[in-house]
Amino acid sequence: MNRRGVGAVFCLMGAMFFCTWNLSAAVFMSSITSWDMGLFAAGLEYTGIFLPVMGILSLVIGIGWLVFAEMIEQKEKK
Repeated sequence: MNRRGVGAVFCLMGAMFFCTWNLSAAVFMSSITSWDMGLFAAGLEYTGIFLPVMGILSLVIGIGWLVFAEMIEQKEKK
């Protein structure tokens, strides 16, 4: 797999962490009859901080890897 592919996979992993975080809060809140933003925010707090931290970390690594891959390619062309 080339460098761009690795960066794209890290970005995809970050997006999946954020999706999983929101889905787990929605599953946790599934028995509630009325929804509002405050209740969902409470559900997100209940699910913890691991998934959003891993999502941010994966996105930062993925974007950094993509930038690094572009810099390497520009140096190789010269």
